[in-house]
Parts: sequence; structure tokens; C-alpha cells
Amino acid sequence: MNNLEVLTREEAPAESRDLFDQLKSKLGKVPNLYAVIGNSGPALQATLGIGEALAQGEFSDTEREVIALAVAQANDCDYCLAAHTTLGKMFGLSEQETVDIRNGEPANGKFRVLSRLVRAITTTRGFPEETLIADFYEAGYTPAALSEIIVLVALNTITNYTNHVAGTPIDFPLAPAVVNS
Repeated sequence: MNNLEVLTREEAPAESRDLFDQLKSKLGKVPNLYAVIGNSGPALQATLGIGEALAQGEFSDTEREVIALAVAQANDCDYCLAAHTTLGKMFGLSEQETVDIRNGEPANGKFRVLSRLVRAITTTRGFPEETLIADFYEAGYTPAALSEIIVLVALNTITNYTNHVAGTPIDFPLAPAVVNS
């Protein structure tokens, strides 16, 4: 039994239907994650709104994918690993780079600092070592970026947990396995 169904546009509450239309127009489909969150129009609107707001923030599209991959790996979310591996590749990451990010060992120094801090925030429930924050600032990131990381970790945790509870069917190519997790 699914705890939350993947809804079609016709099955979705009225508040979700326009959002489904917007997603389909923008992405070519309504990913199963959003079709699950769409069981509640306000929940879908809030989730999408946070993402849209932070798309205007400190991080590039690629850096937001680094964050999403690190959170998904820490939370063992196969759906988000698949989705963000696909998106990461769309934003210029190689498949090997997505694996390296998930392992906390990307060759890109800024991505390494970013992925390690994000993973620490996720796994320690918001109590990363101060050295990771110092490394973050030393890499050129700002206090605004640190504030945004906290919200991005929360947003990605929301989607990870939604997929765990719902057992969301993966509608992206599966992410490759990693050595460390």
C-alpha cells in the first residue's frame, strides 16, 4: 500500500492542477515527486516556492545540485539521487563528478567544501564542526550562502522524506552506486 499516491492532473486537488500544468510546461512532465506532494496544493506550492526563491540566491544551478546530491546521499534517497544526478548532468557535471560529490570527494575544491558542509549539516541535524564552516568561508562563500544552505538542506530533506514515506516510483535513470555512503 502506498501512503501517498502519485496523482494525475485529474486526480489532484484543484490547488495542485495549475502547478502540475506549470511543471509540465517547464519540465515536459510532472515528476513523480511533485505528483506525490501534490496530494496537498499548499504543500506543493510551498515546496516549489522555496526552490524558486533560492534559485535567485547565492548558489548557481550546479552548486544547488551539489547540495541536493549531498543531502540525498546522507538521507539515502534513491529517488532524489536519480533526479539530481540527471539534473546535475544537465548543469554540466559528469556522472563521475556526481559520484564524487556523493562520496564527499569531488575534484573541484569549492564543491568539496560545499558537499562536506552540507552532508555534515544533514547528518548532525544542524551541528556541523566549526572547521567545516571556516573552510566554507575560506572558499569564498558568504554568510548569505550559509543561510541559504540551511534552507536548501531543509528543502531537500523534505523531498527525501516525502519519497521515503510515499515510496515514490523513480521516473529518472537510476544513479550509479557509490563506494562510500
